[in-house]
Amino acid sequence: MTRRSLLAGVLSGVGLAAFVDEAVFHQLLHWHHFYDRSTLEVGLFSDGLFHAGGWIATVAGLFLFADLQRRRAASRPHLLGGLLLGWGVFQLYDGLVQHKVLGLHQVRYGVELLPYDLAWNLAGALGAVAGAAVLVRARRRARGSARG
Repeated sequence: MTRRSLLAGVLSGVGLAAFVDEAVFHQLLHWHHFYDRSTLEVGLFSDGLFHAGGWIATVAGLFLFADLQRRRAASRPHLLGGLLLGWGVFQLYDGLVQHKVLGLHQVRYGVELLPYDLAWNLAGALGAVAGAAVLVRARRRARGSARG
């Protein structure tokens, strides 16, 4: 059940990252839309699709988590590691692929982008590294307890 726990965590992490991005940067701060290379209407429509995708990931992760809880088989380290890894990798994907490679949008417009890009991508990298560290530690503990 560790793989299911990891998957539940990753999906929840992706959903959390999408929710925070959508709620904070799209809706509250109005810094960007998911797709900014067209009209405002297209940008808002793309935000809706992005929001729906984030909630699909969240709901799928929560269903997996609920099933694991029902079976009393959830691995907390794999859930936490997956959550951090999912959030961090999503953040990096957004910052590097969507912002830079595809140019769908930027973190913010009308400002010097470098500090924003660095903060965005470093936050994602830290989340991914933290998640990977939690998973490596869980794997080492599992191997240690299997030998003993």
